[in-house]
Amino acid sequence: MNHVDKKSASEPDRLSPWRIPPANGWRLKSYALIRRELGRPILFIAALFVALAFATLWTGPTAPVYAIRLLLLLLLLGAVAVLVLRVNTRLIEPLAHLRNWAARMRGGNLTAQIPVPAHGEFSELARDINRLGAELNSLTRQMNAQVRNQTVRLARKTQSLDILYDVATSLNQSANLDKLLEGFLEILMDLVDARAGSVRLLDGENRHRTRLIASRGLPPETVERDRSMEVDRCQCGWASTDGEIHIQRGTEGCAKLLGRPYLDRDCSEFVVIPIQYQGRILGVYNLFLDKPVSALGEDAHDLLGSIGKHLGLAIEKARLDNDARRLAIMEERQTLGNELHDSLAQSLVGMRLQVKMLGETLYRKDLRTAQNEVNRLRGAVEEAHASLRELLSNFRFKLDEGGLVPAITNMIDRFNEETGIAVFFQNQCPDLALSPTQEIQVFRIVQEALANIRKHSEARNARILLNQDNTGRYYVLIEDDGRGLAPTEPGMPGEHLGLSIMRERAASLAGELTIESEPGEGTRILLAFDPRPATRMRAQGA
Repeated sequence: MNHVDKKSASEPDRLSPWRIPPANGWRLKSYALIRRELGRPILFIAALFVALAFATLWTGPTAPVYAIRLLLLLLLLGAVAVLVLRVNTRLIEPLAHLRNWAARMRGGNLTAQIPVPAHGEFSELARDINRLGAELNSLTRQMNAQVRNQTVRLARKTQSLDILYDVATSLNQSANLDKLLEGFLEILMDLVDARAGSVRLLDGENRHRTRLIASRGLPPETVERDRSMEVDRCQCGWASTDGEIHIQRGTEGCAKLLGRPYLDRDCSEFVVIPIQYQGRILGVYNLFLDKPVSALGEDAHDLLGSIGKHLGLAIEKARLDNDARRLAIMEERQTLGNELHDSLAQSLVGMRLQVKMLGETLYRKDLRTAQNEVNRLRGAVEEAHASLRELLSNFRFKLDEGGLVPAITNMIDRFNEETGIAVFFQNQCPDLALSPTQEIQVFRIVQEALANIRKHSEARNARILLNQDNTGRYYVLIEDDGRGLAPTEPGMPGEHLGLSIMRERAASLAGELTIESEPGEGTRILLAFDPRPATRMRAQGA
């Protein structure tokens, strides 16, 4: 109340009734109200007072004067009584009815009415007030209906968002396509109260057919007969062609195509929704409903279409994940082939030559030379066995919890014990920030470089440096004091395969590998890469 009072005091011009434009003829109606209801009785009483005054001043015979005075007094009392009665019936009672009407309206009874007098200005006022009350009641009912409609609409939108959220959550739980679709159908059928559901995708080899990929609630005979269907024969094919939602009553059309009832008990509506990804139709999903799809709300079509797009995104993601896994397997096989070629294959080729030479020596019966060949062959076998053990160790390798630096340190310690070559490791990156895939690729490059040092360099010392510049770019330096690499032309058969493998790993890091070597001056290998393209690395796998 204080707030309202202050506002009224501060804005008198806005709230003052005298600032409100008056209605036409309001003065005449006000005068007529006073004249008709109270004017005549008041004038009559005034006339009686005047007559009584004259009678009082009249000095005639006593008896007639008293009679006149008594008559005037009685008329005056009667006029006053009539005035009081008229004031009560024409003014007090209407005001009481108006006050009662206002109290009932304030209490929430918008159907309250004022009794309409038979005649007079208050009868017109009562009719105007009753019309205003009726209009207010009608506006209130309309407003309540709109509020109810908006509440129902918001509730349906909330339900739609809940359904969409639950479906999207189910689609993100599994990368396996079969499990993904089974979970999708289970969640969606429970949310929309469907009796059965299925998912059909366009055949990858024949886009004119759809294949049943997953189903729930369908009879086994139906699933067996409906494995594949041409796109121009049914609602599923039409939806997968035009990208529109198709709705039909029951499954009679499907039953005619299969030659048997599609469901044990027919449904009310059969809904076919396209599955899309970036405007490309991947297939359809079907719902068999006992209630009309309109029961889901006025935005049911938009909801089902959004679910189809989410499902299309999940299916495409599953396909890309599967392709990524196949690519990772192919790359790992290629790496394994490179390792075998660089280690065991070369050793086996050497042993084949030595066996051939041993046979020729034995044929000449040169036992001393044969004994030397046997010793060399024994050494080659031991070297091949060591290479095999190293290869197995490499492919069983997994970075420990410490990450790249401890793994390199442990590898250097083993290398020093096995070869006697002194390797010094300098880590100038106290805060190493690489993804697990990047760490494994760097480790493999360092490992291959040390393998080349052991096999070919005849070095006595080596150094490994891990550094990072101000821009965040990483550098890995491996150098030795060995005999260096023989000059070979890049891409020729004489190039060492291990160096090619190192370049492939550097390319997978989106980095650069530089090799500098002079005969008798050792070898210097520098890896430079930016760790920020980590997203692409995670997709490729280790």
